[in-house]
Amino acid sequence: MNYLEENGNNLYENIRNELTKAQQRVYAAVNFAMVETYWNIGKQIYEAQGENERAEYGSGLLKFLSEKLTEEFGKGFTVTNLKYMRQFYIAFPNRHALSDQLSWTHYRMLLKVEDEKARSFYLQECEKSNWSTRQLERQINSFYYQRLLSSQDEDSVRNEIRNLEQGVDAKDIIRDPYVLEFLGLEQTPNLYEKDIEQGLINHLQKFLLELGRGFSFVARQKRISFDGEHYYIEYSDSGFIPILSN
Repeated sequence: MNYLEENGNNLYENIRNELTKAQQRVYAAVNFAMVETYWNIGKQIYEAQGENERAEYGSGLLKFLSEKLTEEFGKGFTVTNLKYMRQFYIAFPNRHALSDQLSWTHYRMLLKVEDEKARSFYLQECEKSNWSTRQLERQINSFYYQRLLSSQDEDSVRNEIRNLEQGVDAKDIIRDPYVLEFLGLEQTPNLYEKDIEQGLINHLQKFLLELGRGFSFVARQKRISFDGEHYYIEYSDSGFIPILSN
């Protein structure tokens, strides 16, 4: 390795570290701003509704707010999402206890855990181990907390975490639909494509076009929204089997 290459690599690593730190600060700032904002919205909705969430006034109020907010601020303010914000405030009433390491998606998943002790455990594990939302979802669905309590070999259960994918990546900020909606940014297919997917879809698109009439290329990665959740049609490693991922 010559002098230029050695010094160039050192300079590259220093610059790369600066950019990575900046990305992480931006990721944390945007996510926590979203969390605090939605907590405040949930608090105001709860105080306006009182205990009458399901009463005619309560449900009508959410519908009214959803229509007005969507008209001015775009997607992200469905009745379902507003209910999540209200539930968020109820489950985490202390604003100062909110974690700046957890995203809105983390909190939405935690809200689905009814057991308060389990929910607190997952929250602490997210903070300590920097779990991504996919890691959190996997552990909740596999009853990690319950298995840990009942296991006689806790170390073996905990070691499962080492085999999971990496934690939160600052680059995920451009892939999170909730972040894009919060910032009012346009969602484009390019934000969700990986290099290998790009090449695969390019060939698939060309193939379908060559087949002629009777075939339709709808989208490179089709977004499906259901009950306030965002999903994208992808393909499994074993073949062209459509699966949904959020």
